[in-house]
Amino acid sequence: MIPTPTPATELPSSRRAAAVPDLRMPLLGAAAWLGGIAAQRFGGAAYLGLVVLAGALAGPAVVGRARPPDGVLRLAATALLVAGAAVTGTVLRHDAVRGSPLRDLAAERATADIVGTVVSDPRSIEGRSGPQAVVRVRVRELTARGHRLRTGGAIVLIGDPAWTRTALGERVLAEGRLAVSDDPGTAALLVGARAPVRIRGPDPWWRASAAVRASIRQAVAHRPPDQAGLVPALVDGDDAGLPEEVEQDFRTTGLTHLTAVSGTNLTLVVGSLLLLARAVGVRRRWLTVVGLAGIVGFVLLARTEPSVLRAAVMGTVGLFAFGPDGRRRGLRALGVAVVGLVLVQPDLAVAAGFALSVLATGGIVLLGPPLTRALARWLPGGLAEAVAIPTAAQLACTPVIAGLSGEVSLVAIVANLLAGPAVAPATVLGLTGGLVGLLWPWAGRLCGTAAGWSVGWIIAVAEHAADLPGAAVGWGSGALAIGLLTLICLVIAVGLPWLVRSRTVGVLLAVLLLLVVLGVPGRLWSTMSGAWPPPGWVLVACDVGQGDTLAVSVGPRSAVVVDAGPDPRAVDDCLDALGVERVPLVVLTHFHADHVDGLSGVLDGRRVGGVETTAVADPPGGVGLVRRATDEAGIPVATAPYGSTRRIGDAILQVLHPDLPATVGGPGDGSTANDASVVLLVETAGLRLLLTGDLEPPGQAEVAALARDLDIDVLKVPHHGSSHQDLGWLTGLRPEMALVSVGADNDYGHPSTSVVRALEDAGARVLRTDRDGDLAVVADGAGGLRAVTRR
Repeated sequence: MIPTPTPATELPSSRRAAAVPDLRMPLLGAAAWLGGIAAQRFGGAAYLGLVVLAGALAGPAVVGRARPPDGVLRLAATALLVAGAAVTGTVLRHDAVRGSPLRDLAAERATADIVGTVVSDPRSIEGRSGPQAVVRVRVRELTARGHRLRTGGAIVLIGDPAWTRTALGERVLAEGRLAVSDDPGTAALLVGARAPVRIRGPDPWWRASAAVRASIRQAVAHRPPDQAGLVPALVDGDDAGLPEEVEQDFRTTGLTHLTAVSGTNLTLVVGSLLLLARAVGVRRRWLTVVGLAGIVGFVLLARTEPSVLRAAVMGTVGLFAFGPDGRRRGLRALGVAVVGLVLVQPDLAVAAGFALSVLATGGIVLLGPPLTRALARWLPGGLAEAVAIPTAAQLACTPVIAGLSGEVSLVAIVANLLAGPAVAPATVLGLTGGLVGLLWPWAGRLCGTAAGWSVGWIIAVAEHAADLPGAAVGWGSGALAIGLLTLICLVIAVGLPWLVRSRTVGVLLAVLLLLVVLGVPGRLWSTMSGAWPPPGWVLVACDVGQGDTLAVSVGPRSAVVVDAGPDPRAVDDCLDALGVERVPLVVLTHFHADHVDGLSGVLDGRRVGGVETTAVADPPGGVGLVRRATDEAGIPVATAPYGSTRRIGDAILQVLHPDLPATVGGPGDGSTANDASVVLLVETAGLRLLLTGDLEPPGQAEVAALARDLDIDVLKVPHHGSSHQDLGWLTGLRPEMALVSVGADNDYGHPSTSVVRALEDAGARVLRTDRDGDLAVVADGAGGLRAVTRR
């Protein structure tokens, strides 16, 4: 008998089973995760939700209707049990913390002596009274109110800078005042802690871990600061030396996961260890022993904090996924990992890092294989996988990242693709340098040099990608916005493997993404439709009449505001049009009415981090207005710190003037206010902006002496372009663009024709708010700029 051939469209049952992923364990993992979230949010009331779901499950059988298949019922019942276990574990953990004697004593603000073990690396912070240290301590013994008792629980200690010299695993005696903690997993705070009394040093394994971490830092200490900071962060999550500007570039380009301990770190370290073991002849079960030893060593090196344990577990899932039948085994391992982690560490259920790890791993396991197969139809296999893995991970994580940052990175996939090849050598060489450096420091530095070269490429990718005008787009963080983005990501995940099967479609999609990243569609739209604000704006001079208001973009819907103009409504309208919802800093260059009277318009309906002013408190009317407005809004006021340089979001701000050590008064008539203006040098998107307030020739001479050889791209012309200027200094700044904030038909003759002509003769394009309305400076991503006006 001749067998009947299987139709081309019909798969044998065994292959159909393999093609359809087994989602039972992932569903149980999701049940545990949702149960943990519900318990964190609602406490014991989460049981009511489980009862309702159980009733819905049993309802059809009770009323005699058709019930779901037995397999579905068993899975649903198991999911309810797992969710119930997660709720129970979370509630019991929180009840134990609330029932701790530490809580009662903290509510009374009692002083206490605590014997405990340091369970985190200390870090320095700047407190009200100067530098302080923060460290987490596991309590063993407590003495307070004349009573000594043995108890457990974790506290967060804030106190003497000497605590920065304590080591993980060290047993210490701490003395301070207990305070209530808002974190349900922390029994109390210990504030004002005195210097520690060391009782016992760390255990040998912690000393070994600390020695390796120090050796890694030493191996790259001779490299530039950005490289010396990134290598330890990449190897073991030690980001204490990572410059802020590198962190910001990594956030913009979706590379932040590289600076935190993640499953990738463990996969690289343990994978390299297994390859080395195989090379020297280790086989079969002994390979498992080597792998387990590598996982334990990695956890000790990177610390046993919940985030590290989560990373270790997710890395182990990744190792499962790389084996035979990786998709099925990876999904099963992922589900088991989520259930186990939520039951052991309930607080992980609401941790952003946990969500990103789970989603990235799930995206790689689910979307990675079909996307790789589709791309492999016209790309080499290795390249197809290199594109598919970061794409799958980034697509799965995009909704959570948008919820955290309010933006969607468009360069993340490309940045991860370009940076990816350097991650493995940087991690392995950095760790090798630390290990070898324990015996031969010169060899450790040699490995550290190679690791530095590797991370140098990663830093260059992040820096250049972050400067692109379309690197990130603003996206709301509300439920509707994130729900819509999740739906979009799901549609893309389903359709992308089908679309990129074709070489033509794949290339077209890549070109389209490149055009979006370069900001081409945004520029065309803004040119054709007059859309405001223009994409890629870095500075806007608001048309507020005869006064100043400048907005410096520091992120999606976020800007530093310099001066507030004379009219609250005008500045409020300008910032609304720009979509500014967050103002990390307001700088008031001086207290004249045309710079401060509109302050309430800046504060109205926005999250404002703080206000900084000039050190010359004159005229009194402006000083009083600022004090009343900020007191009413509960916003701190400080003097702009001369000589300081700091990064706020996407911008670096340096205070060039005035050089005054403390607040001083004035004559009371405001005659000295102009020359006391705060002068800011802002660097953003490859441009240098000089914001000068109402500085006049004496103050301009001071800035020229304090900051020699200034070379800028954009000048905010001082004092609305009045004739009282040091033209030699202004033209010597060589700005490409000069902005004049001035009111139409003003009585002061601003701006002076001679000033405008001198700037134009020096090569600057002069723009005026009285003629052009709001003025926007737009970066092109390559160090160039252009102007867009509102009218």
